[in-house]
Amino acid sequence: MPQRRPQRPRRRVSERAGLRPGGQSGRRNDGLGRGRAAQRAGAGLMDTEQTTAPAGLPSEEQVLEALKVVKDPEIPVNVVDLGLIYGVDVQDGGLVDITMTLTSVGCPVQDLIRADAEMAVGRLDGVNSVNVEFVWTPPWGPDKMTDDGKRQMRMFGFNV
Repeated sequence: MPQRRPQRPRRRVSERAGLRPGGQSGRRNDGLGRGRAAQRAGAGLMDTEQTTAPAGLPSEEQVLEALKVVKDPEIPVNVVDLGLIYGVDVQDGGLVDITMTLTSVGCPVQDLIRADAEMAVGRLDGVNSVNVEFVWTPPWGPDKMTDDGKRQMRMFGFNV
């Protein structure tokens, strides 16, 4: 079981969202994302092969494991098994970029899922900052779900 560290003070929502005074975002929102994780997202789902992380930083596998506690409130399956995670990039300095999508563009729980993902990954040792970027290409479909995710969906009565 991963060790939990004491929770650090949280920044205000406007700082976390990158909002400027007056509520304007400093980020572009073209659905393409940014960073290496976003670049890999364009090629399809991320590889889950074993990678080595610099000393003191979590590996991509540890980040994915931490993200398994994040569930879409409308679908009783975690975001990893749903196939919503397109990329994870752990950078020197403890910055973790997560590129993900949602089951629909107008998902009403986008902010909740972002906050849950930031909190889950932020608890890992060596993580100083988490950036969750939502992208819409390639669009999500049931074919992106893991076999375990499909099994869980069938247990809840969904036909996948």
